Amino acid sequence: MGNQEERKPLLGGRNNNGDATAKSHYLSLDQSRDPIAFAGTTDLSNQQSITYTWTNMNVHTKNGKSRNIYQTMASCCSNNSKHKLQKKQILKNVSGSAHPGELLALMGSSGAGKTTLLNSLTFRGDRNVEEMGTRAINGMPVNANTLAAVSAYVQQHDLFIGTLTVREHLTFQALVRMDRHIPYEKRMARVEEVIQELSLKKCEDTIIGVAGKIKGLSGGEMKRLSFASEVLTDPPLMFCDEPTSGLDSFMAQNVVSVLKSMSTKGKTIVCTIHQPSSEVYSMFDKILLLASGRTAFLGTPNEAIEFFKMLGVTCPKNHNPADFFIQLLAVVPTQEVASYETIDTVCEAYENSKYKQNMMDHQHDLTAMKKNTLDLSPQRLANRSPYKATWLEQFSAVFWRSWLSVKKEPTITKVRIVQTVMVASLISFIFYNQHPDQDGVTNINGALFMCISNMTFQNVLAVINVFCSELPVFMREHHNGMYRTDVYFLCKTIAEVPIFLAIPVIFTAIMYYLIGLNPKLIHFLTAVLIITLVSLVAVSFGYLISCVSGSISVALSIGPTIVIPFLLFGGYFLNVGSIPPYFRWLSFFSWFKYANEGLQINQWADIERIQCNRVNTTCPRTGHGVLESNNFLESDFFMDIILLFCLIFIFRMLAFLALLVRTTRNK
Repeated sequence: MGNQEERKPLLGGRNNNGDATAKSHYLSLDQSRDPIAFAGTTDLSNQQSITYTWTNMNVHTKNGKSRNIYQTMASCCSNNSKHKLQKKQILKNVSGSAHPGELLALMGSSGAGKTTLLNSLTFRGDRNVEEMGTRAINGMPVNANTLAAVSAYVQQHDLFIGTLTVREHLTFQALVRMDRHIPYEKRMARVEEVIQELSLKKCEDTIIGVAGKIKGLSGGEMKRLSFASEVLTDPPLMFCDEPTSGLDSFMAQNVVSVLKSMSTKGKTIVCTIHQPSSEVYSMFDKILLLASGRTAFLGTPNEAIEFFKMLGVTCPKNHNPADFFIQLLAVVPTQEVASYETIDTVCEAYENSKYKQNMMDHQHDLTAMKKNTLDLSPQRLANRSPYKATWLEQFSAVFWRSWLSVKKEPTITKVRIVQTVMVASLISFIFYNQHPDQDGVTNINGALFMCISNMTFQNVLAVINVFCSELPVFMREHHNGMYRTDVYFLCKTIAEVPIFLAIPVIFTAIMYYLIGLNPKLIHFLTAVLIITLVSLVAVSFGYLISCVSGSISVALSIGPTIVIPFLLFGGYFLNVGSIPPYFRWLSFFSWFKYANEGLQINQWADIERIQCNRVNTTCPRTGHGVLESNNFLESDFFMDIILLFCLIFIFRMLAFLALLVRTTRNK
């Protein structure tokens, strides 16, 4: 069946006897797997023996657009599907079960519905689809919050903070994911236990790494770290999306062996997998074959071979059964009609087989005995916070991680300091030793505005990618109930405060006296304050751009462009008194204006005499005249300082709201 010759539909061998009396070995449960009650516990995730069942799962698209050509052909060519222009059916009446101590693999060709089924089982379906069906734990229907309380989900793509080590990452996970009543010592003991269980001891102090930037863990080690993050809370039910994706055959076998070892300890594990090797295939306790969104088989690997043998199709010796089944149930281009007839034959045979009947009988037994099993009703979980840690515990853990990230990137800090020293030295040499005369007024005002511009662009570009780069990690961890949005935002911004306070102080200390600005100490300290406020406003504005854009490329494109209007209203290129009325509202948000006015007042307010080198009636004779020519008022000095503080608060609050809206929209 795996060759490229003309495919003939599979016609014979349907099992229509509906043998309900036959006892299927793969559906039997021994006494050790009986469900247990949850009464009196404080952490639902610590409970064991979960049987997860799903019945008649149907998924349709809302907009009538099918996800790929195979699903479009399925709705058109299948004898058992009705063609509708309004909706396309992705899954059709898919039922199944996963039991304690078993590793269940969802298999099928591309477009068969594996990922759609896993998303439906975990309540992570796309917003453009409609889902129908019943999902139950030990016979009791559950919702998304209930399932999240007792399960873990390992996503296909590994997302980590690359500057942390394995132990630091797991320590952080233990602080925010384990129940708040568990003492710190027990959490660290659990971290050590998980490191040993998943063979991460040799790389526990290795940096995780960032692809293309920082060398760190191998692909297999990173995947095991993903499992370690999820099993810290010892969940009895686990879902894994393509755990072997991107790994070679050896590492894929290693990763699946980790899943197998976890299942032997009583966990219920469901995973999707694409074209496993024969060694990997032999480790599965159950397989669920999907074809065009329908169930083709659910049972043990050996039962699958027997089932297809009854249909007249025998897997050749020394041939990978997984490849054989996937090729048999695939839709071959140019042979769609024969392919769908084969799929219909296999799916109908399974629907009338003893395997399907015994599975449904067991589901009915679970439903009948659900009163004696765990109570996971929505009412019981209504008062449970989605966060395991308190606000202070979240803040402490996230701040610790954020500070480690800053501290472990000394190169970036050194580059920022070197950049500051170089720019300050360059400005100092260009404007060296200015005097309060006719030419010095223009040069000093230009130097002050250059300082404001440099602090703005240097700090905006330094942080414009902060939230963009970590947004995928933040979104995943936030939606997993690890920490709140406000905690993350505060910790990220506070952890970077020291460097953004040090840079303006270093910058001002180098250039202030070399340029020849007002030599009094109070004026120097005032200049440090104003330039520091400019730095913090620019950082806050960079955070806003980062949170709004959500993409590094977009942020870098729009950030400098948006700064330009604020720069023009700063009072250097355009006199503040000549700003058009329809743009005056925009000038209210220009930190260039307030900083320029504040620095010029600080520089010129007590200068009583300015020497005019040339005969020029427009030459200002005093510092007050300089301010008057620029439409700056000395009485506005303290208001400028206050407004700079206000802009810091406004931009950071808008940045937080943008991040909050993004998390709400993506839930």
